[in-house]
Amino acid sequence: MTVMTDRPHMLTEDFEAVARIAARAREGTRLEFIDGVIRSKAMPDGDHQTIIEWLTRICMQYRPELWLHGGQGIKAEAYRGGRAIPDAVLAPSKAFAGQGDWVDPDPILMAVEVTSWDSDTHRRDHVEKPRAHAETGIPVYLLIDRAKCEISVYSQPNGRRYESTHIVAYGKDVELPEPVGITLQTEVLKDWVR
Repeated sequence: MTVMTDRPHMLTEDFEAVARIAARAREGTRLEFIDGVIRSKAMPDGDHQTIIEWLTRICMQYRPELWLHGGQGIKAEAYRGGRAIPDAVLAPSKAFAGQGDWVDPDPILMAVEVTSWDSDTHRRDHVEKPRAHAETGIPVYLLIDRAKCEISVYSQPNGRRYESTHIVAYGKDVELPEPVGITLQTEVLKDWVR
């Protein structure tokens, strides 16, 4: 894949206008703009949503001052010219009030992705998103991979990539490092795979 760093497909402002039109024209169409390339994001299925619900309950129990915001568009990448829609982000409950469709990522403690079954899942969730979130400075990126039955925890962003990646199989406990500071018991995730 060619990354268009010198000449994106379009300006960020133009992308935002197209994304708004697509969302209104076909309910559920979600577009992202990473590395100057427009990508569509699959609609979540029932198991996907159940995993987000499971994670929301855990976050509420251990970090009640925070909220797991679902589907929030964020300004991504080093210069914030990208636009990403993580499945959820952990941030203070009113962190994005008044910001519109694409919010400043500074208050985000963790971005979350749950893999979908579309063909570009690996490239998007394992390559592009970790890089974009690390460039943005989001402290933790949690990837719940339903095809591999694994959880990847990326941490210690250095402005280009995450310096630490910890991968565990479903069924094992996994610690989300500070500033999140939650341990997930992942046995239940085995119920939500195909």
